[in-house]
Amino acid sequence: MSRITLSERTAIEAGIYARKPLSEIAKKIGKTTTAVSREIRKNCTHVAGVHPHGNDCHMATSCKRKHLCGDKKCERKCVHCKTIDCRTICRQYNNSPCKQLSKPPYVCNICGARRTCKADRAYYIAAQADAVAKRRYSESRQGPQLDKTEMAALDELISPLILKGQPLTHIFSSHSSEIPVSQRTLYNYIEDGHLKVGNLDLRRKVGYKPRRKKKETTEAFENLQFRKERTYQHFEKHLKENPGLPYVEMDTVKGIREKGKRMLTMIFTQNDLMLLFIMPDGTGDSVIDVFDWLTSALGLETFRALFPAILTDNGGEFKRIQDLEQTWDGVHRTQIFYCDPQASWQKPHIEKNHEFIRYVIPKGKSLNPYDQNDMMVLMSHINSTKRGKHKGKSPFELASSPEFEKLKQVLEIAEIPADDIILSSRLLRRQDF
Repeated sequence: MSRITLSERTAIEAGIYARKPLSEIAKKIGKTTTAVSREIRKNCTHVAGVHPHGNDCHMATSCKRKHLCGDKKCERKCVHCKTIDCRTICRQYNNSPCKQLSKPPYVCNICGARRTCKADRAYYIAAQADAVAKRRYSESRQGPQLDKTEMAALDELISPLILKGQPLTHIFSSHSSEIPVSQRTLYNYIEDGHLKVGNLDLRRKVGYKPRRKKKETTEAFENLQFRKERTYQHFEKHLKENPGLPYVEMDTVKGIREKGKRMLTMIFTQNDLMLLFIMPDGTGDSVIDVFDWLTSALGLETFRALFPAILTDNGGEFKRIQDLEQTWDGVHRTQIFYCDPQASWQKPHIEKNHEFIRYVIPKGKSLNPYDQNDMMVLMSHINSTKRGKHKGKSPFELASSPEFEKLKQVLEIAEIPADDIILSSRLLRRQDF
């Protein structure tokens, strides 16, 4: 049952003053009588009675005890003493609560003697009851919900996987039945220091650079031959004319500013399956070689089914539009479109998923020590990582069509068991750099 609101508490207070039975009050606000009874007793305001010198004792009027303090010379009755409080030292002190508080409505709101009564009292005031309930709810959610044994077991499960570089989303998706708290609570436990790992071990705690302000596109740039009929606006129009058409985002990754190897990256936007290819350099010839190899290995029809449209940036390696869109003998195989200049946000899937590459090969590291076999390993681990946006499924799980199965076979990539995934520099450790 949902928690009681302030308006419902106001109705309870009004019902008490109207001397209505709790069952009638409960019916009016759509709650059970038990819920209303519990609400009044839990969230009422208690007022301490005026009890000087123990005169709230049931025996106060007849009590004749003396010398409870040990002063044998004192002739004053202890109940009238202003030096001590006989309630704290008398074994015969007895003050049972008012009987009115043990029966409905459990408060003194409508008691005729409430203004003169010196006993402990209780009042139900809607605004104060609401504040008490909210404070109690807030306090109940603070601190870990698990005991030491449960927290240790959780730490033993979670921390080693995080140190492997696995995102918390992937861990939670793989072990949801073993984790007794929500993903948000896991983040809180880590932030509060309840686990061995800290915020610096979490990938998603790393801040992103702010977006650069988009530069104005010059007319001369728009009129470049390779961009004609292939701008981002044409791309949007193409998707609108072909609803549901899958497309691929493409980019290149550099290691350090040196001549040498480059990485060609592709991602299928419908399932986030990422492809990685090591090229000897960052020239157009190397990109075309990858396209030609994929076409040959997959077959033209499979290539067309997987790559009906490709969105990329305006890098020089992507400008040989005819050689990219057609096979060596002039047969159409795909359609290329280009983002606006300085607008990497127009291909968000591949820009975001590049972070997986950087977990293993940080910026500033040369790509020269790596080969395509390394890319096969890296692709397998990245594509086996479960994603929150896909309801805990990995790209491998989502890419299950015959065309994708053939692609996996051609690239020699396979799904990695969830707990064996490594997304840190340990995966492709090299001794030569």
